[in-house]
Amino acid sequence: MRRIPASFLPPITLDAASGVPMHRQLSEWFRRAIVDGRLRSGQRVPSSRSLASELKISRIPVLSAYEQLYAEGYLETFVGAGTCIARSIPDAGLKSADATPHSAPLRIAAHAAPRKISRRSASMREPAPTWLDSQGAFRIGVPALDHFPMGVWSKLVNRHARKPAIDMMVYGDPMGYLPLREAIAEYLNTVRAVRCDASQIVMTTGSQQGLQICAHVLLDPGERVWVEEPGYPGARQALMTVGAKPVPVPVDQEGLNVMAGIRHSRGAHAAYVTPSHQFPLGMTMSATRRMQLLNWATRNGAWIIEDDYDSEYRFGGQPITSLQGLDTDGRVIYVGTFSKVVFPALRLGYVVVPKDLVPAFYDARNATDTFCATLYQVVMTDFIREGHFARHIRRMRTLYMERRTALLVAIGKHLGDQLEVIGAEAGMQLVALLPPGVDDVAVSRKAAGLGISVRPLSPCYANPPVRGGLILGYGGAGVREIQDGIRKLKSCI
Repeated sequence: MRRIPASFLPPITLDAASGVPMHRQLSEWFRRAIVDGRLRSGQRVPSSRSLASELKISRIPVLSAYEQLYAEGYLETFVGAGTCIARSIPDAGLKSADATPHSAPLRIAAHAAPRKISRRSASMREPAPTWLDSQGAFRIGVPALDHFPMGVWSKLVNRHARKPAIDMMVYGDPMGYLPLREAIAEYLNTVRAVRCDASQIVMTTGSQQGLQICAHVLLDPGERVWVEEPGYPGARQALMTVGAKPVPVPVDQEGLNVMAGIRHSRGAHAAYVTPSHQFPLGMTMSATRRMQLLNWATRNGAWIIEDDYDSEYRFGGQPITSLQGLDTDGRVIYVGTFSKVVFPALRLGYVVVPKDLVPAFYDARNATDTFCATLYQVVMTDFIREGHFARHIRRMRTLYMERRTALLVAIGKHLGDQLEVIGAEAGMQLVALLPPGVDDVAVSRKAAGLGISVRPLSPCYANPPVRGGLILGYGGAGVREIQDGIRKLKSCI
């Protein structure tokens, strides 16, 4: 164990025998010290060389830790002052005394009585999504299925399907298959800095069901919820299923504008956010906004629903630490899914809930559809435990970088004067803003007629946007398909 004298910084403890890399231990220490208030905004930190010398370690892990902290907005450099804690970080930390470490069709009679549906259901109705009629280039949310290790997956399925155990053929635990929940907890602890154990994980059929269960547990009819503007339409629908009232809060380069949310609806009961990779615009929520959001939730007794739908795919560095990992008051409910990493038809997702909410989520999950299919849960457990999951993520990160580059090059060559690209740093899609006055829904419908799936940006807004755009997914499209798709798209604009 190595320590640095308290006269320079609060004591830093690193464990050389730990399986956690040194740079991750160091960045986590700084992050936690800032959250706890032990390091103040504007406070100078040692140079990488000095800190490496004091800790008697190589300078490389210190540089890696500082680079990650710069990317997340915790550190900044000032001329003449060196490296300091970002001055935009709120002075009020998130201290907590309880803080923990880590058939045939039916004919309807012409004079039948009115066939009434609820006002709530009618309010959720949206224009027909013609962009989903095609499986061609640019469909969002579709991973590189042609590169999925189907041979490995088939062997794992056969292993358990040939002679299934009795436990796999009866009703399962509403919370999910325990070994899978244990594997997920280990993965989240290591990769996403999510603080949880298996008892806090609820298995779902995907993130959408996870959001619906969150809404049923946390919200009563009429209660207000902050949602990102623009944001994920499925989240608004999930909230409206329980009669909650979404409150659009604008996003900018730093993510959800917390102060605008407070001005619009200080007393909201919850906030839905995509902090690691905002949907659809793609920015990462800054450290300042994360602290502001957590402070607001703590002061107001509000909940935060963190949708971490594709955090594994960040190209400018390591994946950004989860918001849940910074929460010291048990206010964040973390929603994840395997749809983007494995394949959508798997229908497996999960929700990480604070320990005191586990009974309520158990009851809500049991009332929904009882449990997820056990076979795929067992197979997914082996897929993770035997290392196939981690290897697949590494391969896909490289592949998606190549496909993203091909898309950017094709846009620059054929549509550089008509499209403005934003949100290309992570995930499996980016946004391309259209020239003012161009109808993005009309463009997407025309594109669908040519066999390409282009999702318009405007339906992601609760209010009409100033400028339309297109959401272009590149995860499930090869380089040639991307190039051909962009040439077709040019004729649609």
